[in-house]
Amino acid sequence: MSPMATTALPPAATPPELIRNFCIIAHIDHGKSTLADRMLQITGVVEERAMRAQYLDRMDIERERGITIKSQAVRMPWAAEGTTYCLNMIDTPGHVDFTYEVSRSLAACEGAVLLVDAAQGIEAQTLANLYLAMENDLTIIPVLNKIDLPAAQPEKYAAELAGLIGCDPEDVLRVSGKTGEGVEELLDQIVGQLPAPEGDADKPARAMIFDSVYDTYRGVVTYVRVIDGQLSPREKIAMMSTKATHELLEIGVISPEPVPSKGLGVGEVGYLITGVKDVRQSRVGDTVTNAAKPAGDALGGYRDPKPMVFSGLYPIDGSDYPILRDALDRLKLNDAALVYEPETSAALGFGFRVGFLGMLHLEIVRERLEREFNLDLISTLPNVVYEVALDDGRTHTVTNPSEFPEGKIAEITEPVVRATLLAPSEFVGAIMELCQSRRGSLRGMDYLSEDRVEMRYTLPLAEIVFDFFDALKSRTRGYASLDYEPDGEQTADLVKVDILLQGDKVDAFSSIVHRDKAYAYGTLMATKLKELIPRQQFEVPIQAAIGARVIARENIRAIRKDVLAKCYGGDISRKRKLLEKQKEGKKRMKMVGSVEVPQEAFIAALSQDSGSEKKK
Repeated sequence: MSPMATTALPPAATPPELIRNFCIIAHIDHGKSTLADRMLQITGVVEERAMRAQYLDRMDIERERGITIKSQAVRMPWAAEGTTYCLNMIDTPGHVDFTYEVSRSLAACEGAVLLVDAAQGIEAQTLANLYLAMENDLTIIPVLNKIDLPAAQPEKYAAELAGLIGCDPEDVLRVSGKTGEGVEELLDQIVGQLPAPEGDADKPARAMIFDSVYDTYRGVVTYVRVIDGQLSPREKIAMMSTKATHELLEIGVISPEPVPSKGLGVGEVGYLITGVKDVRQSRVGDTVTNAAKPAGDALGGYRDPKPMVFSGLYPIDGSDYPILRDALDRLKLNDAALVYEPETSAALGFGFRVGFLGMLHLEIVRERLEREFNLDLISTLPNVVYEVALDDGRTHTVTNPSEFPEGKIAEITEPVVRATLLAPSEFVGAIMELCQSRRGSLRGMDYLSEDRVEMRYTLPLAEIVFDFFDALKSRTRGYASLDYEPDGEQTADLVKVDILLQGDKVDAFSSIVHRDKAYAYGTLMATKLKELIPRQQFEVPIQAAIGARVIARENIRAIRKDVLAKCYGGDISRKRKLLEKQKEGKKRMKMVGSVEVPQEAFIAALSQDSGSEKKK
């Protein structure tokens, strides 16, 4: 840590008028982390020799993929007009799956730097985060990044940004996170334009948790923004939603490494350590108060993140099940949005049904489990949550096709999402065709400029959790961007398609699909299994069925031993006798024999790589 960082940041509480809290909001790969790097360097918080790219991204996966998964808060000193201000920057994730984290980070700030790539322009997630920031009444500073690129078009995109926010194109700042050009001016604008935090220092303490991480040695580290009052070390604090009380062992600021302080006052952003070992006790969005004189009401906006997509995770080696259970328990410490429960499958053995915020969340959790805990996993095709109402008035919540109830069904409801798609106007037809094929209905359309269009659709979540994003990118040559948020439920004509091997249901291959797509799913699955399951001594039928009605069938031909090999010439009746004897044996084998489905066939049929091929 630089000497400047330690001298410029006093251990006692900073006066609110010298504090500026802001976050950077942008689409993935628009340069948030690079701009944050330059700010850390220019303010002297990180020395040149300690600097590395994506300084705030601590996880290997974040660094490899170039994405931010966890929010990070950092405190920086900045001198403007002879006064040293304290800037608290919160770096937010850019992906749609982590919108709740972004919304809590925005609630902890007074202003937002809206970052747009000068070569790509506004994308769907940028728009979504901008609307979130506007709902929170934040002061927006529009910034174009990557102006050093040869493909940059700052004038064009500045006009587009100005039209969205309602400012002049000249007010849009132009910076380069890579070279550092314009970053000092941006820091001056943050001090000049953003309001100081407001709060009452004499009221009971109230602080909002905007993130929490698990540290192996110190337990849960909770990131908070103080709204009213003051938090001091060694006092008892209470969480307002869980009513849990803890002693504050350490309190401090992050600059960018933790620096213990004598307390946090109004408007300050910092961390708390209570020695708690469970992240669920310090939930994102919760309010922290003083246990001795608690605040009357909590801060608004808190809700539990709800899983949108469910998938089964099974160890390929059954003996790894206890390791997978421990791994999920430990991952839950760092990711409070993870929901899981044990489940068994006749085909795959013991595993877990896991709830995720979206497909990227699923990918990242699976990758972390495989890397950090050295597991080989198979994940079943993703499902969403269906509500099934029976004629007798009972309702069932179905997260897995095996839970689908027997009996006469009155109606099935499925979750829908409100999707925003941004693309060049030449691709409007291709996008409409894709959305209609996925049972979407158009809500509206706006032209942001003469060659960029924003389209709003209502789509069933089940249709987009799979390969919708890939299909969208391939139809628009990679130019379209997608953002979505939950929008309630709708009734739909859905059916459960079962796959039968020699008349026996195989639970792992069952799926809930729309009636119009049931035949296509059945034939594709039957064809795929015909290729994957090795031939047996007898003929095996593969059938796809809705209830008792078979909708598709394939046959795996029997392996036939050449029983006539030993007959050289001779009487035809001898040959016929041998063939009849073989036929009887096959018939008897078919009655008692069971079909051996190798593990590899299950993995190939169920893994998501083949899942996306199946739907294309």
